[in-house]
Amino acid sequence: MRRLRRFTGLRVRLIAAFTVVALLASVLASGISYVLLRRVMLQRTQDAVLTQVRNTLAQQIPQQMPPDTEPLIADQVQQALAAPGRSVVAVPVPLDGRIPEPPPGALDVPVSREFARRAARDLVFQRVVVKGRPGLEGLPYLLVGARATGYTTTADEPERTTPPMVFVSVNLWREAADLRSLTRALVVADAAALLAALLLALLATRGVLRPVRRLGAAARALGDGRLATRVRVRGHDELADLARTYNHAAAALERTVTELRAMEAASRRFVADVSHELRTPLTSMIAMTDVLAEEAGDDGGAARLVAEETRRLGGLVEHLIEISRFDAGAAALVPDDVNVADAVAGTLAARGWPGRAAVEGPADLFVRADPRRLDVIVANLVGNALKHGGPPVTLRFGPERRDGEPGVAITVADRGPGVPDDLLPVVFDRFVKAEAARSRSEGSGLGLSIAKENAVLHGGTLEAANGPDGGAVFTLWLPVRHEDDEERDRNEGGEDG
Repeated sequence: MRRLRRFTGLRVRLIAAFTVVALLASVLASGISYVLLRRVMLQRTQDAVLTQVRNTLAQQIPQQMPPDTEPLIADQVQQALAAPGRSVVAVPVPLDGRIPEPPPGALDVPVSREFARRAARDLVFQRVVVKGRPGLEGLPYLLVGARATGYTTTADEPERTTPPMVFVSVNLWREAADLRSLTRALVVADAAALLAALLLALLATRGVLRPVRRLGAAARALGDGRLATRVRVRGHDELADLARTYNHAAAALERTVTELRAMEAASRRFVADVSHELRTPLTSMIAMTDVLAEEAGDDGGAARLVAEETRRLGGLVEHLIEISRFDAGAAALVPDDVNVADAVAGTLAARGWPGRAAVEGPADLFVRADPRRLDVIVANLVGNALKHGGPPVTLRFGPERRDGEPGVAITVADRGPGVPDDLLPVVFDRFVKAEAARSRSEGSGLGLSIAKENAVLHGGTLEAANGPDGGAVFTLWLPVRHEDDEERDRNEGGEDG
C-alpha cells in the first residue's frame, strides 16, 4: 500500500503533470520550428534552381531561331546549367511531335512519362527520393523539367528550328544534412527542456508539499489529542490561508474540548458527590422501611412498596458510585486465583438462583481475577437473563484461546425474545434498557455497563449476541493470568520506566 501510494502521491502527480506540459510545449515548438525551417530551406533551393533554369532558357534560346541550331543550343543550355551536385540533359524533340524522355542513366533520378508530358507544356518540378539504386537509396532530389517558349521559327522549315526539352536533377544532400543537424539540435534542446522542467517541478512541488506535510502532521497530532498543535503561517497565498483556517479551527476545537472536559468532570464530580451524600441516609432509610414493612404485617402494602422502592434507589446509588469510580480511573483490581465453578456457584447461591440457571463447566478451572468484580459480572448477566429472557437459562464456562492467548469464557444464554437488533450495538451503553418504551423498569440501565467496565478492567471482553434458536447470549472472556505473570509485568514496567 505504501509503495502504491509512493507512485500515486500528490508529489508524483504534480511532477508528472508539470513534466508532461513542458514536454508537450517543447515538442510542439520543436515540431513547428522544424517544419518552418525545412520549408524555408527547401523553398530557397527550389526557387534558386527554378529561377536559374528559367533565366538560362530565356538567355540561350533566341527569339528568332535559325535552322539546324538545336544541338548547339542544347550544348549551351547544358553547360549553363551544369553545377556540382546537379545533372542536366537536353533532349531533342522528335519531328513527329512525340514527347521526348531523357535516356536511362542520364539523370540521377528517373523521369516518368507524366512528368515529361507536363514539362512539355510548362516549367514543372517535384521532390523525389531515390529508390532501388545502390549508393543513392533514400537520398532526396529536386527534379525540374522545362521547354522553351516565346520564340519564332522559319516559315519554310519549322521542324528544324524546335528547341530541346531540358531536364535537371539537383541533389538535396546538403539540405538533408542540415535538417538532420537541426533535428539533433532540437532533440538535445527538448531533452534539456525536459530536464529543466523536472528540476523546476521538483522545486515547485517541494514548495507546495512542504506546508501540506506540515498541515498533515499537525492534523495527525490534533487527532492524537495534542490540541495545542498549530502550524506556522508563511506568505499570503492559498496555502497560507489554509494554515490560518486550520489554526482557527484548532483553537476553536481546543476551546470546545476544554469546556466539554470541564463540564464532564464537573458532572462526574456532581454524580459522585451526590451519590456519596445519598448513600448514608439511604442506608438508614432502607433499614427503617424494612422494619416498618415487617411490623405492618399483611396490611402494610404501602410500607412494603416504600421499602422496595427505597432498596431500588439504594441500588441505583451504588451503581452510580461504581460508575463514578470507573470514570475517575479509581477502580482497581484485587486479583486472586479464583476457581470459576466455585465463584459461579457462590454468586447464584447468594442471590437465591441455584435452581433457576443450569451450570455447565469443569470443576478445576482457575482464572486470575478480582472475586468481587467477577461476582458482579456474573450476577448482572444471570440476573438480566432471568428478568428479561425466557427459561431455560444456561451458564457454561470453559477454557478458550483468543489470538493465541489462553483464557476462560463464561457464556450466559436464555430462550427469551433476545436483544432487539437496534439495541445490540449499544446494549452496554449506560441507561440503555430493553424496555425503553415503558415509563419505568426495575433495572437502572447501568448493570451491563458496569459488567462491561469490569471485564475491560480485567483485560477481557464482554460481548452480546442473539442465539440461532432465539434468546440473548452474553459471553465473558477473561485471560488466564497467574501471580508470577503479574509480577513479571510489574518488573518490566518498572524497567521500562
